[in-house]
Amino acid sequence: MTSALAYALAAFAEIAGCFAAWAVLRQGASAWWLLPGAASLALFAWALTWVEADAAGRAFAAYGGVYIAASLGWLWAVERQAPTGWDLAGAGLCLLGAGVVLAGAARG
Repeated sequence: MTSALAYALAAFAEIAGCFAAWAVLRQGASAWWLLPGAASLALFAWALTWVEADAAGRAFAAYGGVYIAASLGWLWAVERQAPTGWDLAGAGLCLLGAGVVLAGAARG
């Protein structure tokens, strides 16, 4: 599995798991939502171990940019709220930062 695919899966799993808790605690959903939410968060942690990186901290740092962009995708697709220009600009900056981290890691 490529690192890009691992990051995408990790982002979806983390956001889905956190949203399950959000739904229970903020929107009154059944506490049963926490079971698939916990499984999703476990998948998130496992997926991050598939990233090709020399150190966990570097993999996690680069993932941060992916997570922010994916969260805005979730905002749009699941919560039906369009990201603002500020949202998109911020996500772009974060993805640029993730790219810098990964480029530095590739250079050794």
